[in-house]
Amino acid sequence: MIPTIVVTSIYIAAQMLSDITSLKIVRFAGLTMDAGTLIYPITFTLRDLIHKVAGKQAARTVILLAAIINVFMAGLFWIVSKLPYAPQTGPQPDWNAVLSPVWRIVIASIVAEVFSELTDTEVYHLWVTRVTQRYQWVRVLVSNAVSVPLDSVVFAWGAFGGVYPAAAVWAIVWANVVLKAVVTLVSLPTIYMVPSQKPPS
Repeated sequence: MIPTIVVTSIYIAAQMLSDITSLKIVRFAGLTMDAGTLIYPITFTLRDLIHKVAGKQAARTVILLAAIINVFMAGLFWIVSKLPYAPQTGPQPDWNAVLSPVWRIVIASIVAEVFSELTDTEVYHLWVTRVTQRYQWVRVLVSNAVSVPLDSVVFAWGAFGGVYPAAAVWAIVWANVVLKAVVTLVSLPTIYMVPSQKPPS
């Protein structure tokens, strides 16, 4: 069985890495997407694992904690980008080019993450408490089927709407949904790798 602390650590790390890499738009497997989509999809299933192990309140706490950490990370990157270079080294343009935050993308990413994953939490909870606790793979599919499109639309339009043509933004939305759906299907068996340590709460 996977310890809760491992799942939580991977979840927060994936959130941070996806926010950093979302600054670049790439072409992958014939799809146009922000590079953060290469790692972010696993967070939905990881959130489901946390929910199963520790309950709804714990899942909510981890989601909000990840958002706070990402805001802190972006703020730290911004402060560092504004600090003067050491005279001994001279300009270091690679830092600003790579890590200086684009606030439009940062804000859109964090808002989409919090909104979609809190929605995922509620759908998962309703399914387990009102429908059935059997067929654990179904609860993952149902909650992700709601949260994945929601996240993709909120992020893509918040980050790139008005910057890129509408067709390009919808292409990013579509790519996000497709890749996240694939990752959801691949990761389904992991819901059986953690124990239900407490009833849904």
